[in-house]
Amino acid sequence: MTSFDKNNFQKETMTGQGMTIRFRAYRNLCYVAAPADEKYQTMNIYVPEAYYHGQAVGMYTAASAPVFMPNTVGGYMPGLPEEPGVNRHTNKLNAVFEALARGYVVAAPGARGRGLTDGKGSYTGNAPACIVDLKAAVRYLRHISEDLPGDMEKIITNGTSAGGALSALMGATGNSADYEPYLKALGAADERDDIFAASCYCPITNLDHADMAYEWMYHNQHDFHRMIFQMTDEGPERRAYDGMMTEEQIEDSREVRKLFPGYLNGLELKGGDGRRLSLDENGDGSFKEYVKSFVTASARKAAENGEDLTGEEYSWISWKEGVPCDIDFDRYTAYAGRMKAALAFDSMEMNTPENELFGNEKIQYRHFSEYSAMKDVRENTLAESLIIKMMNPMNYIDNEKARTAQFWRIRHGAVDRDTSLAVPVILAAKLREQGCDVDFALPWGYGHAGDYDLEELFLWVDRICG
Repeated sequence: MTSFDKNNFQKETMTGQGMTIRFRAYRNLCYVAAPADEKYQTMNIYVPEAYYHGQAVGMYTAASAPVFMPNTVGGYMPGLPEEPGVNRHTNKLNAVFEALARGYVVAAPGARGRGLTDGKGSYTGNAPACIVDLKAAVRYLRHISEDLPGDMEKIITNGTSAGGALSALMGATGNSADYEPYLKALGAADERDDIFAASCYCPITNLDHADMAYEWMYHNQHDFHRMIFQMTDEGPERRAYDGMMTEEQIEDSREVRKLFPGYLNGLELKGGDGRRLSLDENGDGSFKEYVKSFVTASARKAAENGEDLTGEEYSWISWKEGVPCDIDFDRYTAYAGRMKAALAFDSMEMNTPENELFGNEKIQYRHFSEYSAMKDVRENTLAESLIIKMMNPMNYIDNEKARTAQFWRIRHGAVDRDTSLAVPVILAAKLREQGCDVDFALPWGYGHAGDYDLEELFLWVDRICG
């Protein structure tokens, strides 16, 4: 692990969209003593310059500033430390820039991911490498805390998609002994790795139950529509890809859908009114109504903000006194549209990003759900149960041997089709049952994306840190 030299920094000034930030940048800090891949197991730390002159920034001082920890993981691929600048997806200032402008200390770690290999051809980025790396980064931060401004008891993680799932894992699994052997093997600092709060955009999580949740939602849709990237002589090209599921895929959809009510009912979740959330064998019940309520709330907010939702494409919305009051769930899912053929996550061909995530050093792809593993006639295709457990925050939220963050912000676009709406709804409900403060919503009109509402995100951070 890199010895931290508080005098080894670069003073930098950046201006964008009417804002100027001045900060010190500590770059390329390796956060473990025995890195498996030093390119990714590094962190950049950015500190507002004002804190070195006894000045405050907004509502914060050097002692009270929260530590914002964004990751750049997507698709469970490796991610490098983020730099302050412009978000290439939104063409607006990115979260690192905005956080520094508000007076946060920013710790931006890299992390390993699927597909990485070492010089011997062994895979080094498989689960649980990505979450272990982020835990090691938190431990490093606490290890050097005396030499840095910022309140290390106010670490707030942020990520999108697989990065949102990792933010959720960071929030749920604090100090769990399950990860300790992996942390020790890397030479992680002997510190705590629990965090204060987790910001999760469209988390691709609960992977071992994601197929059944997806088919519960999209079982009526046999055609699928997505965008794919392919390389051309001019560079990467994005194009639409439309398809129709095969009879075998439709049968898989029917079979895994039947499993979802049993899983959901076994969680014994409750809604905001204290009523038990459940499903019958057809997939109907109070849980379905609960999911619908969040879509309805999203439509209501959009209408209040001036969105015109009266067109034919929104005929699945019911109105009362000029306000959206309900939705037709099946017509809503048809409007959103299926994106992935069954099985969406743990495919029988073992060719998804998630299948690669659960590979091991020698095997690139493996199963991680009971249904796919049981149906596959090949031997030894299922990842170890502990590895599967360690990648699902649901296994730790009510675990007395793990410390779960108190504060959560979860956003999943109302037309995000990358995973079922059931996945973030279940996560939020489980957290609320454990007494966590959960800010959950399905923003209208958004698909699979993140960091699109930074003003609201940082108002939330200021509220919980106030």
